[in-house]
Formats: sequence, C-alpha cells, structure tokens
Amino acid sequence: MSPRTPASGPRTPGGGPVTPTPDSTPDSTVGPAAGPDGGAPAPASVPSRTDPLVRWMDGLLGGPVGRHTVPGRTGGSFWTPMRVLILLTTLSAVVAVLLKTPCRLDGWTHPAVYYAGCYSDWAALYGGRGLAEDPFAPFAPGASFEYPVLMSVVASLAAVASRLLPWSGADPTLAYWDVNFLATAVLWVLTVVVTARSSGRRPWDAAMVAVAPGIILAGSVNWDLWAVALLAVALWLFGGRRPLLAGVFLGLGAAMKLYPVLALGALLVLAVRTRRWTPFLWTLLGTVAAWLAVNLPMMLTNLPAWSVFYTFSGERGPGLSSVWHAWNVTMARIGGPQVDAEGLSVLAFGSFFVACCGIFLLGVACRYRPRVAHLAFLVVAAFVLCNKVYSPQFVVWLVPLAVLAVPRWRDFLAWQFFEVLHFWAIWMYLAKGSSGSEVQHSMDDTFYVLAVLGHMVATAYLMGRVVEQVLDPRQDPVRASLPGGRIWEWAASAALRGADRPRRAAGDASGSSAGEAAGGTGRAAAAVRLAHLGLDPAAADRLPVDDPLGGPYDDAPDRAPWLVARHRGAARLPVR
Repeated sequence: MSPRTPASGPRTPGGGPVTPTPDSTPDSTVGPAAGPDGGAPAPASVPSRTDPLVRWMDGLLGGPVGRHTVPGRTGGSFWTPMRVLILLTTLSAVVAVLLKTPCRLDGWTHPAVYYAGCYSDWAALYGGRGLAEDPFAPFAPGASFEYPVLMSVVASLAAVASRLLPWSGADPTLAYWDVNFLATAVLWVLTVVVTARSSGRRPWDAAMVAVAPGIILAGSVNWDLWAVALLAVALWLFGGRRPLLAGVFLGLGAAMKLYPVLALGALLVLAVRTRRWTPFLWTLLGTVAAWLAVNLPMMLTNLPAWSVFYTFSGERGPGLSSVWHAWNVTMARIGGPQVDAEGLSVLAFGSFFVACCGIFLLGVACRYRPRVAHLAFLVVAAFVLCNKVYSPQFVVWLVPLAVLAVPRWRDFLAWQFFEVLHFWAIWMYLAKGSSGSEVQHSMDDTFYVLAVLGHMVATAYLMGRVVEQVLDPRQDPVRASLPGGRIWEWAASAALRGADRPRRAAGDASGSSAGEAAGGTGRAAAAVRLAHLGLDPAAADRLPVDDPLGGPYDDAPDRAPWLVARHRGAARLPVR
C-alpha cells in the first residue's frame, strides 16, 4: 500500500462522536467534521452520499448507504471496492470485444470498417507498415513507422507474440489485433486500480474509468492506453512522494506517446507556488533519463527512422476532428480561406502556448493551491483542443485525468455523450469518402463539424468546472472528502475572527500568515479532526491533507512572495 493511500485506522479507546456545539460548523476541524457525505473522513467516500446523480439514482433502488455504516468497510466480504472495479473493467472489455465482432469475423475492410465502428490502427498498420512480413519493420533502414520509439517496440513485440497464436496462420491480422487488445485490457485494469489508489478517499470514482464509453469504443483503435497507464502510475508514484521514479514513468510515457510529459507543467506550477524545487527537479531528471534511455539507441543507430514521428508531426496538415480540419471543411462549403500545412504549426502550437500561459497564471496566482490533477487535466485538455489532429482514441488520454480532477458523474456522462457522438460522426465522415456513396445515402458534413464542435465544447465545459474548483475549493469533492481538505476555511475564518481555538488545534504560531496556516499545518488539523471523530489521529500521517497526488506539495505552504503578501493581507482584514 502506498504511504499516501487512505488506511482505515483503529478507533481510539473510548472515542466517539462529538456532540455539536452551537458555534460548530460542518467543516470545523475541532467539531464534528461532516463533509458532503455526512460522515467520518475514513476510510472511503461513498458515491451514493457524495454524488448528486448517483444519490438520485440510488434513491430509486432503496437509498444510499445508511449513517450507521462505515463507508468503504466491507468486513469479510469478498467484494471489496477494488475487486468490484476490476470486475467492471473486465465486463467493459468484454463489451468492447463484442462491439468489434463485425471486423473480427469479416476482416477490417473498407468501408465496412467505418460503418461498423470497428476501425483499428493495429489492423491497418500490421499490413501497411510491413509488420506482417517483418515484426521489427519499424526499426529497419528506411522505415516509415510514424510513432515514437517505445510504441514501435510494443508494435514489434505484439507482432512476434501474435505468431504464436494457433489461429495466426489462418488470420494473422486477427491474431495481431487479439494480442494487442489483450495487452490493452490489462493496461485498462491497471489504470483503474491506480486511479482508485490515487483518488484519496474516493476509490469508487475509478468506476468512471472502468465503464467509460470512450474507452469501450476507442480503446482498441491504437496503443494509447499504454501511455495512459504509464502516466497514471507516474502520478500515483508522485503522490507517494517518489518523484524520481515518477519521472521515470513519465519519461517512458513520453517515449510511448508524447503527451504524458505535459504533466511536468503541473508540477512546475506547484514548485513556483511553494518554492520547493527539489521534487520537480528529481521528476524532471527521471523523465529525461528514461526518455533518453529509450530513444538514444535508435537515435544513434537509425536516425532517419527515429525522426519519422517528429518530422511527420511537424509537417502534417489539419488532421481529422481538429478544430482546424472542421474549419477547412466549413470553409470549403462556403468558399472561405482555409488553413494550410505551412501555417498550421504556428496556429496550433501558438494557441497551445497561449493556453499554457493562461493555466500557469491561474495556477500561480489563484488564492488556494490547485491539485496536481486539476493542472494536469487542464494542460492535456488544452493540448487536445489545440492539436493538429484529434483522433478518436485521444479521449482515453483525458478519462483518468478527468476522473481525478472533476469526479462528478453528471459532468462525466454529459462529456462522454458528446465523445460517443463524435466517435460515430468521424467514421461516417470517412465512410462517405471511402464508399463513394451518393449524397442522399451519406451523412452530411455539417453533422461531422457539429460533432467536432460538440466534443470541444464538452471538453471546455469540463475545463471550466476544474477552474471553478481551483477558484473555489469548496466546490471540490475530492478535497471535501479528506480530513484536512477544507483547512483553508477555518484558517481564513480564524484570521478574520481572531479565534484562538482553531489555531491551537493546528499548532498555528501567533503571527503566522493565514496562508501558512492553511497550507503548512493541515496535517495537525487533520489529526484533530480524526480524533474528534473517534478515529486514530495517527492515521493523518497516512492520509493526504488536500491533494492525494500532491506528494511533496500536499500540505505545503505557499512561499511565492505575491501569495505570501496576499495571505497576510487577508489575515489583516477587519472583522465583519
């Protein structure tokens, strides 16, 4: 078990709930600390109490878990939360296989592959990039495999393994697809388990990853779940205060698919806020070392093949489902100016740079420290929206990050609805060109453009919800579920009222800033909160205070000069 994962501490002798006092509030660390789940902060938060949509749906089936139960404790039952999550993921993987049955039976032929929604790069690249003849074709002289090195390794190893299957002689493409899907299913389970471990007291949030329609439909399009799993493990390790090892997994993720390296931007923001540079630098070192260890051999022995991915990415024109491609499709209808390949790099990378600057300013200037998942989701989502292409499988990049950043079923399902709509719209758009069917038998391009805009608006909506939590942490369900997750509320009120009791409870020295009280003494306040709930105060050392993925930045005071000045100014505000 990670040292930062919630552990169900034993109850203290004679401990029991504290009778509310007239001046106590639901979030006070010295009174009965009832969050939105209405119960103790250990060991697990139950969706039927905390999530409005689940609570409403559960009401149709008998109501939420009762107040006399301890959330997350199942006694001697075999069905622990983790085993239920693994079962859900396995069932979702079975559904994913069944949905691809038309192609598994009849082959990946055009245009049927689009109409059935079972297109896969695995099948296309197996024959199209020479893997059928030579499993190590991506590393041969003159190779044109347009993917990073580690993904080339996975593709080659899968080609070797597929030849060992009994049915590989009759249908080698199907055998290759099956091997890759089996690996993807294992990675899917790993991602769910790690997401549950990374969510603090909310392991059931990982059920969104387990049953995500976007992963069910698009998880078998490409090898993206490899990068998703590596990034998930990296964030979990950082939350466990292992920055160097986390960096190693980030580097491996970047060698598989470039986007995991964007998580360094989230850690940079927290390093600037807290002026703790060591964790960030160790993570950066691990990332660079792992990436070089994977890439250097091919760079030195076959530079042209290694550079195909980067050359292709730099020179490509507007790709499918990007905002730039939707613009070109629209302009072709009305005769307006289009975006060409030469100017696209400036537009795509320039807009992403502007978005990153905005996220950085938000992260270093907002009053309360954002969570790692907040920042990581914002950066990756901005990259997705500004990128030259939005392949259908890119949705799997965002699913675990969205679950960790904004775990609300209503928002998640609304977003997934538009992603599913986009999934089918892009295949119908491609089927139109591939089949050569008449206009009246095809989907109009307008619906494709609207589906692209729908996915963008839904993603932007989730980004807005994250920004809302960053600016107002009271809206953050993850922090609300932690024993010190609302520490800023009593710290700010203590500064305004001049109260002594919360300061003594958190060990706040006289004259310290409100920011230091809110950020640097949360663990002591969490221990007090646990004690007053009849739980072992020592469990606070094994629980995150306000960020399950924060690692060294969890419970860290803000040290940036502009933030210190703001906190001191808040502490001097007159009593109202």
